[in-house]
Amino acid sequence: MAKDTRVTKFGFDFWLHKTIEWGQTSTSESQQDVCLHLPELQEFLLQIYGALKHMNCTSAIQEFPLIGQLLGRLCWNPFVIGYDECQKILMWCLCCLYSGEPQNPVELKANSWIQGSLCHLLSFSGLRNHDPDINNFISTLGFTSADYYSKLIENVVLSLVTELSRNQFNGLNRQQSMSSRVKSISLLCIPLITLPDVMPLLEALLSYHEDRSQEVLHAEFLEAVNKAVLQKKIFLPESAVLQLWLRHLPGLEKAVLQNLEILISTQPSSLEEMACLIKSSLLDQAACHPAVFRTIDEIFKNALLETDGAPEVMTVMQVFTQCFVQAYHKNNKQLKFPLKAYFPNNPHSLVMAFLKHPSDLPATGLHQHLTHIAEMLKATVEAKCTGYCGDLFENWFLFVHFGEWADIAAEQLLSQVESSDALLWLLAFYYYPGEENRRRTQTMVEARSVCDHLTALFRTPTISVTDLQTAVSSGTKQNKSSSNLVVTHLIISFLLFTPTGHTVAKEFITHFVVADSEIPEVTGLLTRLANRVGQLGMKYQRTVKLVNDLLLKLKCGF
Repeated sequence: MAKDTRVTKFGFDFWLHKTIEWGQTSTSESQQDVCLHLPELQEFLLQIYGALKHMNCTSAIQEFPLIGQLLGRLCWNPFVIGYDECQKILMWCLCCLYSGEPQNPVELKANSWIQGSLCHLLSFSGLRNHDPDINNFISTLGFTSADYYSKLIENVVLSLVTELSRNQFNGLNRQQSMSSRVKSISLLCIPLITLPDVMPLLEALLSYHEDRSQEVLHAEFLEAVNKAVLQKKIFLPESAVLQLWLRHLPGLEKAVLQNLEILISTQPSSLEEMACLIKSSLLDQAACHPAVFRTIDEIFKNALLETDGAPEVMTVMQVFTQCFVQAYHKNNKQLKFPLKAYFPNNPHSLVMAFLKHPSDLPATGLHQHLTHIAEMLKATVEAKCTGYCGDLFENWFLFVHFGEWADIAAEQLLSQVESSDALLWLLAFYYYPGEENRRRTQTMVEARSVCDHLTALFRTPTISVTDLQTAVSSGTKQNKSSSNLVVTHLIISFLLFTPTGHTVAKEFITHFVVADSEIPEVTGLLTRLANRVGQLGMKYQRTVKLVNDLLLKLKCGF
């Protein structure tokens, strides 16, 4: 027998013989015999555990060839698992036998058997379907079957959570690493993940750390928990979900991609609805950790590149950024990471300028702030970039995060007597970041012409669709001009933010937008602007109604 234990061959044979006897009959005498021997049996199980915790599965089977038969019979005996701490000690023994990384067919077979034993121990159906004598026994304890099941689960889970918090399993030798035990426990939890009573154990496992770089939880466990979270089969606290995604990068990536797919495919009717979907995913909260934020950001970056800057992706990205900023500032008492940790590739002054909320500025200060942003962005781009380079893209990518400033730039351009070069450059850069200086200058010239015509129309009592089409054609000398997106943005802003524009908005969009197949771009722009005008107060209620009507018509195909 193993050293340093009190397990003897006689003792082992005695208890194995007893379990066989107990399993052969269900008479009252047999049940009384079980109850009579329970204190001694529990003491013997502790001795077994004392021996097993120093062995791996193969050596344990070599030392105790019939250990599986003994533990298996005890696991199926409700009188045993209902007594004091027997259930917990049996769990410890099974954990010792379980191989986190099975090396041979014996260990593989043992793992399968142990999983089956645990599923039986912790499943309600395993107790509910027992014969009448066992159900009578449960009743004598003062429990219903459901209560009995819940109490068993509670005791086992509480025991394991306590041991995890102490960094040991019931006096486990401190020189022996916890890693193999914790990995085994995490793997054993896979079939039990959706049981509500197991939630505390999942949280304890996800928060468990050792002073080592290697992940201690089994990858299959992390994958199974992530799948259950994404399918809404379990609801973990935000802190546990964050730990899950910090430990399991593939899980975080799946969560982001699933959320992005839902937001694009379902086409939420408003940014508020989109924000609710993002917040329900907990991604905005998790993103308060810089490592999570940068992973999510990298996925957005790839999505923008693969879709050539699709407006749907840009809108989702901007709403996500708004949700993240709200989460970041939610609790001022909480220790925060510096903003540089989230945007390491951009000048801090530029990041802070973008982060300033428009509502925090007076109406007269918006133009000045936008000019400041444009000057900083232009100086950064032109100082560091010649042609295409990483710096140019990183600064444009930062701008896309805070695309609301592009919407405000268009508003400001239409409200000024003279067009602002800084704001025109800002819009041109937003839509065409890869253009060379000469091409961007041409885009600005075309946009300025349109802007001047629209400003003149703003002072005209009445206008027609023809007047607007003339304004558009004045700037775009060719049908597919590179300035089309900038012009479209200016036109839509004119339609929404001027009283004369309201009168021709539906007719113009029908003839101009639908005919030119610019529905996705205009729908995305209108969705963003709907959110913008909703923040401007009661005097813009008429504009809110107009933009909602336009969105409904675009989605219905007019």
